Amino acid sequence: MPGNHERALDALARRGRLRALEPARGLDFTSNDYLGLAQSHELAAAITAAIERGVPIGAGGSRLLRGNHPEHELLEQEAAEFFGGPTALFFGGGFVANTAVWSTLPGRGDLIVYDELIHASAHEGMRLSKADARAARHNDAQSFEDAIVSWRAAGGTGQPWLAIESLYSMDGDRAPIEDLAGIADRHDAMLVIDEAHATGVFGPAGRGLAAGLEGRQNVISVHTCGKALGVMGALVIGPRSMRDFLINRGRAFIYATAPSPLVASAVRAAIQICRDHPERREKLHQLMAFAGKELNAKTRFRASGSQILPLIVGSDAAAVSLAGSLQRRGYDIRAIRPPTVPEGTARLRLTITLNTGESEISRLIDDIAAAEAETAA
Repeated sequence: MPGNHERALDALARRGRLRALEPARGLDFTSNDYLGLAQSHELAAAITAAIERGVPIGAGGSRLLRGNHPEHELLEQEAAEFFGGPTALFFGGGFVANTAVWSTLPGRGDLIVYDELIHASAHEGMRLSKADARAARHNDAQSFEDAIVSWRAAGGTGQPWLAIESLYSMDGDRAPIEDLAGIADRHDAMLVIDEAHATGVFGPAGRGLAAGLEGRQNVISVHTCGKALGVMGALVIGPRSMRDFLINRGRAFIYATAPSPLVASAVRAAIQICRDHPERREKLHQLMAFAGKELNAKTRFRASGSQILPLIVGSDAAAVSLAGSLQRRGYDIRAIRPPTVPEGTARLRLTITLNTGESEISRLIDDIAAAEAETAA
């Protein structure tokens, strides 16, 4: 068995796709800490206050045993109110939340239609699901509808489920949410929206790009807490029956040790910061606009209109080379290669956060242009 693993690792290395853990280094242009909360004094103070009032670090068990803490329930109550949904359920991470949703809620005889660029966590859940699954072209609402129509014509009688991200993690582009909501209405479908990269950044008070749809009986949203909120975990927002079904049938919820009550307390504080301090979001949007203008003016790459700026270079080797050049100049930027992104679209994924300012962004864009010129020469 070790020999098989070694051969597989050697093959990855030959293709330039061997992964390794590396420490954070240089200026932050790679994290998802969009609002700069992960190391903020505000969250540190919230954690300190929670410890002082006796909130435990560990839950001690699953939530169906002794691990259900008042901090979990307070977070879920406050999150439902903040995001505008009927109920919320807290998970230890976005991957486990998406896996639980897609492996548990769609049933045998149902159809899942998913955007071809949906998160790997959704794919993992669909792999475990009893429902059929079909891919739709990226951000093509008609492709979603065509999949449902053809499934019905072939005798499909269950419920359709639509799987999308509101803001795509590797391209930084937005889904046609309103069009997809209309399709869900016409076909008695459930629309599940992964707001991972929009939570805290877009929408009123940072409620996400699908904030206007929250509270509808055919809409479920997933809001991760480890990106703009700066902590960890994920909140699934939706109808009461959804929450109860996940608690009763969701293996990823039932058999997992409950998330840290201390973390739940920190997420509550992060949501409060989102609600009460719009200046963070306003500053981020200013930096996003500045970065987009600089990128368009000085390089061949185009801005995405969000805090995620993909520099698609094509080959794995070109992405690794450009990333290495920028790392040597003092930036924390990583190459993203297949299978995380489609073949032939290896890239650098730049992120704009409050951990850097206009001067660092301007210098980065200048260095990208210089590195490109060096590569061309």
